[in-house]
Amino acid sequence: MDFNVKKLASGAGVFFTRAVQFTEEKFGQAEKTELDAHFENLLSRADCTKLWTEKIYRQTEALLQPNPSARIEEFLYEKLDRKVPSRITNGELLGQYMQDAAKEFGPGTPYGSTLIEVGECERRLGAAEREFLQTSAISFLTPLRNFLEGDWRTISKERRLLENLRLDLDACKTRLKKAKVAEAKAGCDGEMAPDFQETRPRNYVLSASASALWSEEVDKAEHELRVAQTEFDRQAEVTRLLLEGISSTHVNHLRCLHEFVEAQAAYHKQCHFHMQELQKELGRLPNAFALNATHTIATTGSATEGLSSPVETDTLKIEEVQAPATGTRKAKVLYDYDAADSSELSLLADEDTNPSLLSESPACTLLLFLTPGRLITVYTVPGMDSDWLIGERGNQKGKVPVTYLELLS
Repeated sequence: MDFNVKKLASGAGVFFTRAVQFTEEKFGQAEKTELDAHFENLLSRADCTKLWTEKIYRQTEALLQPNPSARIEEFLYEKLDRKVPSRITNGELLGQYMQDAAKEFGPGTPYGSTLIEVGECERRLGAAEREFLQTSAISFLTPLRNFLEGDWRTISKERRLLENLRLDLDACKTRLKKAKVAEAKAGCDGEMAPDFQETRPRNYVLSASASALWSEEVDKAEHELRVAQTEFDRQAEVTRLLLEGISSTHVNHLRCLHEFVEAQAAYHKQCHFHMQELQKELGRLPNAFALNATHTIATTGSATEGLSSPVETDTLKIEEVQAPATGTRKAKVLYDYDAADSSELSLLADEDTNPSLLSESPACTLLLFLTPGRLITVYTVPGMDSDWLIGERGNQKGKVPVTYLELLS
């Protein structure tokens, strides 16, 4: 390998000179060229932008990918310039497990059919999450990283160059100052007229020669100072333009922030829509529980053989059922329920309160105002499954599931 000894020695000398200048400035033993207030404000603003951009970038990265191992893996793939493999989301994986379990339990069973519905919803949620992650990475994370790895590196490089030129400028000022002091001292020594009676008028000759040498040194130092000042001013202007570009960076990041918020809002909107659809689907599934309950009662009745109840559920005629004199209760409707047949009563959690309830008693009226929700009258009849009650709402009557109600009295 070919080494340039002169260039290496020159670089080492410059580095040593700058180190000495910087150390003397820290100890207050050397003057320092101060930048104007506007330039200092630009530097401070740039440092603040870099600091908070880095923090926001890191935290957003953790939000989108909470797994540190996955983040390290993606980082290594990017450094190796290889495509990051597609990774299934946790929601999609959960949905797949639920649907596989439904195949084992039987898709026709209540549990299996519910697993299929919930699993499909989870897969939709996982797909929406994956789309949100991809959109956010492109529209928000990438611009932040481009600033940190691109624009900020350029700014840092130019700032370091400016600092080195400032140290060189101050070193030139120091050399010029010392040369002028030495020149003035040599000039004072040469002002005394020589005594030609002396046998050795050598001091005068030496003083005149030293004064000429220091004058030449001053001229050289002034030239170096002018060159250093020119280079410093040019670099300061370049750095100033880069620092003023931070305003454009803020505008760009503001636009990216809006896009991130839009993507996040769209993601949560999709999640809300899918969950509402799932709730509607699950609202229809309790009918299967009603069939199971009826089947259980019929099996129990055939097993007892000799025992019979006043009212059999399988042959229950709602229009013949009468409310008992005692034992009726008020219940609040918690969820919507669609009746499977004419023997059941449909429920709406947000339906209007039956006006007849307000006239039953002052206590009932007070209960309506103190208890949010809709009230119906419920009671049980012999032979009914414990999971069901007879509900009355005005002139309507029918079976209602207990799990959809909250008994109040």
